[in-house]
Amino acid sequence: MSNETILIVDDEKEIRNLIAIYLKNEGYHVLEACDGEEGLQLLKKHQVHLIVLDLMMPKVDGIEMCMKVREVAEMPIIMLTAKSQDMDKIVGLTIGADDYVTKPFNPLELIARIKSQLRRYLKMNGLNNSNGEEMEIGDLRLNTATHEVFVNNEKVKLTPREFAILELLVSNPGIVMSAEQIYEKVWKEEAFQSENTVMVHIRKIRERIETNPRNPQYIKTVWGVGYKVEKDL
Repeated sequence: MSNETILIVDDEKEIRNLIAIYLKNEGYHVLEACDGEEGLQLLKKHQVHLIVLDLMMPKVDGIEMCMKVREVAEMPIIMLTAKSQDMDKIVGLTIGADDYVTKPFNPLELIARIKSQLRRYLKMNGLNNSNGEEMEIGDLRLNTATHEVFVNNEKVKLTPREFAILELLVSNPGIVMSAEQIYEKVWKEEAFQSENTVMVHIRKIRERIETNPRNPQYIKTVWGVGYKVEKDL
C-alpha cells in the first residue's frame, strides 16, 4: 500500500474520476479539485506529494496555479492539456512543470509517469517509506519511526503512551485486546490495577483521531472483552 497523496486538478469530472480510479487501485491517496483555486486551498490543508494539473480551467488555470505552487513547494507537477502544440509544452515546463501529458491520454502511461516522478522526488527528499515504517487503516496513518499520526493527511498529536496504544491496536487489526493486555504491553507492568487507566487513554486517542468520538470509526469497544481496530475501513 502506497502512502503518497496525489492531487488531481481538472475541471472535467470524468477525467478526474478516471485518473482517481487508477491511482486508488495503485493504493495512492487521492484529492480532487475542479479548478486551480480549489487546488490551492487543498494544498494548504494537506500534504501532497504530486499534482496532476490541467492547463485550461476556469478561475485559476493550470499555468497560474503551477506558478503559485512553485513559489512555496517542489513536489512534481504533471501538466494535462487538450492541446498538442509545442508552445504549450514549453510554457508548462518553463514555469515549473516536471512532465507533460496530452489529452486524450492512456491512463496506464500517466500512472507510469506519476510513479517515475514520485520515485525521483521521494528519493531526493528522503521520503521513501518502503521500509515498512508506516501502517495504514482507512484514512489513519502511523509512522513508527517518527511517531507521527495522520488522519485524512492531517497531522494529529498524541503522547508517547497514546501512540503506543494506537500502534499496538493498528498492528493487530481485527484482534480484540483486553485492557489488561494493553496495559501489560504498553506500560510493561504485570501488576494490572484498573481498566480505568486504559479507558481514559483510549478516550483521549478517540478525541484526537475520530470525527465523532461517541461513534468511533477506528477504535471499537467490544463490550466485556476489550478494544480492537477493524481490519478494513
